[in-house]
Amino acid sequence: MMLLSSSEAGRRPRRARPAGATPAPQSAPAALRVLIVEDDVEAAQHMADDLAARGIEAALVHDGLQALEPGVGDGAFDVLIVDRMLPGRDGLSVLKALRQRGVETPALFLTAMGAVADRVMGLQAGGDDYVVKPIDSEELAARVQALARRRVRPAAPETTALTCGDLELDRLQRKVRRGGQPIALLPLEYRLLEFLLLSRGQPVTRKMLLEEVWGFRFDPRTNIVETHISRLRAKLSEGGAAPLIHTIRGAGYVIQDV
Repeated sequence: MMLLSSSEAGRRPRRARPAGATPAPQSAPAALRVLIVEDDVEAAQHMADDLAARGIEAALVHDGLQALEPGVGDGAFDVLIVDRMLPGRDGLSVLKALRQRGVETPALFLTAMGAVADRVMGLQAGGDDYVVKPIDSEELAARVQALARRRVRPAAPETTALTCGDLELDRLQRKVRRGGQPIALLPLEYRLLEFLLLSRGQPVTRKMLLEEVWGFRFDPRTNIVETHISRLRAKLSEGGAAPLIHTIRGAGYVIQDV
């Protein structure tokens, strides 16, 4: 893959280096490294310079096909910044192809396409964040750093059975029962209940549910969470059973047997 340093893009960088450059020896932690996939050469250059000024190294490609050449998924980059509209191959198909290869590098879509449907498609394609242009340079750096922190998460201890009162969720068989009676849940309802039970007794916010259950890194400005919580509550309380999912005003939701 041909990677362009900031100087090759047309201006001398303040701190950005090409992808293959070796940093000078230092005791400080290695700088974050991002790949910017953006066909607007000047805009890509400005991003690289702004990130470099904040200690984040950047390499540039200006074509979707170049972004699929060897070098993206080998651990060289901590975060990918991808435009939607690219020559050669659009950003959505680029990220889909990378995810199909097993590339798990966090990816941020940075694009002018800002409709809710566009955001949803970006996240469904494998994006971890979706930002509409323009974006403040400090916010962009903060989002890159946040995505890099998510890259490696400690594995949670695997618990095969989750309970709350007479409610039981079997994670091996993916079955749910209350009072010994089976409850049929849709896949998304199951994931929602599982996450609530993993946080049993602790409030979970709407934002946490959007990120952990739906995989959204932004608020879609819909009542998707409230709708699914309502449906799940109804299924868990069939036959007059006491409610287990409670709303905490201003904090979110909690599942507990009270």
